[in-house]
Amino acid sequence: MRQAIIEMLRSSGSDFLSGEEIADLLGISRAAVWKHIQKLRRTGYEIDSRERCGYKFKNAPDILLASSVKEGLDTQIIGKEIHYFPSTDSTNCEAKILAYKKVPDGTVAVAEEQTGGKGRLNRSFYSPRGKGIWFSIVLRPNFVPSDAPKCTLMAAVSIAHAMERFGLRAQIKWPNDIMFDGRKFVGILTELSAEMSRITYIVLGIGINVNIAREEFPSELRDLATSLMEMKGERISRLEFFRAVLEEFDKLYVDISKDQKHGFERMLDEWRQFNITLGKQVRVVTASTGEYFLGVARDIDADGALLVETTDGLERVFAGDVSIREDK
Repeated sequence: MRQAIIEMLRSSGSDFLSGEEIADLLGISRAAVWKHIQKLRRTGYEIDSRERCGYKFKNAPDILLASSVKEGLDTQIIGKEIHYFPSTDSTNCEAKILAYKKVPDGTVAVAEEQTGGKGRLNRSFYSPRGKGIWFSIVLRPNFVPSDAPKCTLMAAVSIAHAMERFGLRAQIKWPNDIMFDGRKFVGILTELSAEMSRITYIVLGIGINVNIAREEFPSELRDLATSLMEMKGERISRLEFFRAVLEEFDKLYVDISKDQKHGFERMLDEWRQFNITLGKQVRVVTASTGEYFLGVARDIDADGALLVETTDGLERVFAGDVSIREDK
């Protein structure tokens, strides 16, 4: 109900909208409208009121409401439908429920906080309220299932381009860790539902630490995690950065959907420009067995697999935990 009131006030622009008009349109009493307005003000919304005129929208807090995200969002597919959750266990869980309900390609689920966020290899992901961007995208691409892992790389490149719009340079460690000064601030988790030759849907979960100060991280994460605010030295609008990520992902997704072969090639070339893994000594822990081997990361192939040169030859790594070794 309160989101409907905000959308009505936004659509009225600089004009006042009377409590009576709002009440009639929503089928509630004027007293109920007043109570909703007071609650919106307590959450940070600036709403003017004038006797005999009504209410007028002034400003919104940095909350990722669907109406706020969509305002000024320039995309063709991604984010045309957005579902907002004040709190949820996991946006990937919400997105899978939405996917089952046949929501359209590019639908987004976003939350202010996650109470059970997960990253790769089933690791927990710290997702505090109002401090980051925790979201998932439902994709229904015409890719073959074997191309699904490339969506992870696509997401990393999209975030790298969004960072450039804010004067920041990304460092991507294969396949999807985005780093600064050796610490991670983005997590990406791709989940696939498919038949033998057809993707039913992909859920692409992304968590971005935006305005988390180092001392706010749990003690066990302070030397491992960072945030955009720590990089920039100032707070960053979550709304503006979220729009930037959705727009950059949309550009890549549309380009690849039109011409998969060359679109994927262009995207992988862009990934290489931001990577910090290639040419480095690495330790690879395989996802299937948990065993490890050492080598030099030489390239990624057309499937997005990491090519690691070892003493026994060239290894293709599709999934696993890769760490860069400082010792030679």
